[in-house]
Amino acid sequence: MRINTRFTVAVHILALIALNDADPATSEMMAMSVGNHPVAVRQVMSSLKKAGLIITQNGLPGGQLAKPQEEISLCEVYQAVKKSNESALFDFHPNPNPECPVGCNIKAALNPPLIHAQRAMENALKDYTLKDITAYISEKYAEENENH
Repeated sequence: MRINTRFTVAVHILALIALNDADPATSEMMAMSVGNHPVAVRQVMSSLKKAGLIITQNGLPGGQLAKPQEEISLCEVYQAVKKSNESALFDFHPNPNPECPVGCNIKAALNPPLIHAQRAMENALKDYTLKDITAYISEKYAEENENH
């Protein structure tokens, strides 16, 4: 019962692309950074490409951002990798007991606050861009290199 990681993997991939534009990473290199299988990385990249966030070319490693980092909101990334059949952040357990007063009413009772929470999360993600993420990473990397 874990919240899906496609969103964070997608942001990770976009940050790799943004920060390594001079030396594009292969999906294998991205997979090593993400800690996932190259096929999973390629699947996320496919979603990002369909959403118009990256541009890829057959036979060439990695990809490029389709627009400036400042114009890629984290909400856009979330929407790009969210599967259309998912109820998004929250989902209901599939088999509540219809004979139980709680089981037969839990979905109707929880649906309004979950929709509200979903909207709040998406609105919060609109306040951040890929540039916010890469700026933080660059700053931390520079600090670590100063100390060594």
